[in-house]
Amino acid sequence: MAVTKLAGALACGITCEKRERGALRKAVVAKNSIRVLHHHYLAAIHRRGLRSENVIKNCGLISDGSTLDYDLGLSNVEERLTSTRDKLINGSSEGVVALPGASSNQSHAQSVQTELIMLSLPAIAGQAIEPLAQLMETAFIGRIGPLELASAGVSVSIFNIISKVLNIPLLSIATSFVAEDISKNARKESISDERMLLHSVSTALILAAGIGIFEAAALYFGSGLFLNAMGISIASPMHIPAQQFLKLRALGAPAVVLSLAIQGIFRGFKDTRTPVFCLGLGNLSAVFFFPILMYYFRLGVTGAAISTVASQYFVTFLMIWHLNKRTVLLLPKIGDLQFGGYLRSGGFLLGRTLAAVMTITLSTSVAARQGPLAMAAHQICLQVWLSVSLLADAQGASGQALIASSFAKGDYSTVREITYFALKTGLFTGISLAVILGLSFGSLATLFTTDVEVLDIVRSGLLFVSASQPITALAYIFDGLHYGISDFSYAACSMMVVGAMSSAFLLYAPSKIGLWGVWMGLALFMGLRTVAGFVRLLSKDGPWWFLRDIRKAEAGGYNTLN
Repeated sequence: MAVTKLAGALACGITCEKRERGALRKAVVAKNSIRVLHHHYLAAIHRRGLRSENVIKNCGLISDGSTLDYDLGLSNVEERLTSTRDKLINGSSEGVVALPGASSNQSHAQSVQTELIMLSLPAIAGQAIEPLAQLMETAFIGRIGPLELASAGVSVSIFNIISKVLNIPLLSIATSFVAEDISKNARKESISDERMLLHSVSTALILAAGIGIFEAAALYFGSGLFLNAMGISIASPMHIPAQQFLKLRALGAPAVVLSLAIQGIFRGFKDTRTPVFCLGLGNLSAVFFFPILMYYFRLGVTGAAISTVASQYFVTFLMIWHLNKRTVLLLPKIGDLQFGGYLRSGGFLLGRTLAAVMTITLSTSVAARQGPLAMAAHQICLQVWLSVSLLADAQGASGQALIASSFAKGDYSTVREITYFALKTGLFTGISLAVILGLSFGSLATLFTTDVEVLDIVRSGLLFVSASQPITALAYIFDGLHYGISDFSYAACSMMVVGAMSSAFLLYAPSKIGLWGVWMGLALFMGLRTVAGFVRLLSKDGPWWFLRDIRKAEAGGYNTLN
C-alpha cells in the first residue's frame, strides 16, 4: 500500500515565464482535510496564472521510505489530489496522504490506556490480598470456638473503622502529592536514574508515623471504651478476650498506617506492583504462622493477633527497603516539610471519610432494627457489595496517579484522555459485575449461610447488589478523578451533602418499606455521588474547565485554576 506521508508541506519547483529564472517553491499545507489541500493548491496556481507546461519535475515525495521523482503537470496534480479525496470519502486508505498528527495522537492515546490498565491490574490484586488474609484469620479463629470468633470479630471491626477513618485520607493525599512532586522534580533534573529527594515523601512518612503511634495508643488504652460503644459491656463474656485481642492488634497500628502511606507513595511513582509483592509476602507469612502459633503453641486467639501484627511490620519494612531504592529517605529540615498541604487536604478527606463511614454504619444500624434474619441477609449483601466495589476503587486509584502526574505538568490533553478512558472502563466494569452477580449471586449466597429464610431475603436483595454496580463503579472512579487534580475540598463537601441526604432517606424509608428501604438508601448514596462527580466534571468554572476548551488550555490560555 503506497501511503504518501506529508512531512509538513508539498514543495514543487515551479518556473514562470513572467518571472526571473529560478525555482519558486509553493508550500501547500495539509491540515485536516484533503479537500482543503486540493482547493488551496489549485487556487494558488490559478491566481498566479501558471500554466501546466511551467510545472517542472522533481517534486520530492516520500512513499514507503523511498524518494521518488514525479513529472507532474497541472492536470496530474489535480488528478492525484482528486483521487486522494475520493478515496478518503469512500473509506479507503490506499494511496492517500497521511497526516502526521493523527497516528501520533492515536499511539499516544493507546499508550495512556495501556498504562492505566497495567496500573489497575496490580492494584486490584492488592485490594484483594488483605481481605483474603482476614478471611483466613477468621476461619482459623472459628475453629477454636464461637466465643473467640465473636470476640475477635468485634475487635477487628473496631480496628478497621478507626484505621479507615484515619488512614485512607493519608493514602489518597500521598498519591497525589508525590505524583505532583515527581513531575515538578522531573523538569529540574535531567538524570532520572538517581534517587530523588522528595519532600512530599518525607512529610507523608513522618505524618504516618505520628498518626500510627496516636492510633495505637488510642486503641490500646481506650479499648474498653470502644468495646462499650459497640455494646460489649464488662459483664459480657466477650469483653475480656475482645479487649486482649484489640490491645494486641493495636500494637500493629503504626505499621499499618506506614504501609498504607507507602502504598500511596508508590502509586505516586506509578508503581502498583511493588506494594502487591510486599503485601503478598507479608500476608502469606501471616497465614503460614496462624496454625503454628494458634494450634501448635496453643496460643489461640493471641497467636492469631501476634501473626497478624508480625506480618504487618514485615510488610512495612519490606516496603521501606524498596522505597529507599526510589527516593532518598533522610530526615528533612522542618521548613521543607509540607505539613500545611497535607493537613489542609487531610482535614477535607477526614470529613469525607467520616461522612461515608457514618452513612454505611447507619444503614447497618437501621437494618438491625428489622430483626436478626433481616440483619443477617443485609450483612451478606453489604459485604458482597463492598467487596466487588474494590475493583472500581483500584481503577480509580490508578487513574488518580496518572492524572496527578499529567496535571502537574500542564498536560491537559493526557488528563482528558485518562479521564474519559477511566470513566469508560469504570462503566464497563460496573456493567460486567452487574451481569456476573445477577447470574451467580443466588448460588454465591449459599457460601455464607444455609438458613433458608435468610437466603430468601438475600435473594430479594439481588436487584440492589447487581443493578447498583454501574453507578457504584462510577462513584469510585470519580473519587480518583477528584483526588488526581487535588480537588479534595469538593470531594469532601459533596460527600457530606450526599451523606446527609442519604442518611435522611435511611432514617425514614425503612420504617415504611422495610429492608428494601435500606438498600434503596445505599443505592441513592452511590447514585448521588456519581451525579456530584458529573456535575463537577461539566462545570465551566471548576478545575475541569480544560475539558471544554482543550486547545486554549494547551496554548496556555488560562494561567490559573478556578
